[in-house]
Amino acid sequence: YGLDKKKDEIVAVYDLGGGTFDISILQLGEGVFEVKATNGDTHLGGDDFDQRIIDWLVEEFKKDQGIDLRNDRQALQRLKEAAEKAKIELSTTMQTEVNLPFITADQSGPKHLVIALTRSKLEQLVGDLIEKTLGPVKQCMKDSELTAEKVNEVILVGGMTRMPLVVETVKKLFNKEPHKGVNPDEVVAVGAAIQAGVLKGEVKDILLLDVTP
Repeated sequence: YGLDKKKDEIVAVYDLGGGTFDISILQLGEGVFEVKATNGDTHLGGDDFDQRIIDWLVEEFKKDQGIDLRNDRQALQRLKEAAEKAKIELSTTMQTEVNLPFITADQSGPKHLVIALTRSKLEQLVGDLIEKTLGPVKQCMKDSELTAEKVNEVILVGGMTRMPLVVETVKKLFNKEPHKGVNPDEVVAVGAAIQAGVLKGEVKDILLLDVTP
């Protein structure tokens, strides 16, 4: 992204992946990438979002059936897969159903977990996690000595940025529609490949100026 651009542009890359959050402010122009500032949180990502859903499902099931699934490793594994699936589905639908038959059993027989999860409930469960990205973004802007108005493009990277509330939060932060033209999961690979190529001297005509915090 940005390699074929001839004019100078300030680009913010908001990258919320499975395990980490990164924000970078880049200046692009004439084949030169200059990293103005970077920030982030190495302990914040999609896995934390999944965990919130798992915890909620466990609580709901406990209220309903009186059984705590936290000590059941097999049940937790199924819950983890279901939580991730529900999270992804709620990026495009308003409600989904978590349906896990035979999740456990007691004296009376097998138990099934069937719980509806709405997008608004999910947003309530993970809202503070999204809020946690704001601090690093503001610090990054401060370090780059730029204001939100000076940012020409905001690019969303990482699977979690498909979540509508994340998009909305970033939009409010920069007062502009974030750019989702790039498949979020691929960007990191492309960026890393370019960077690796540049460092090994394989990619010509691109100059990479990086800041090491």
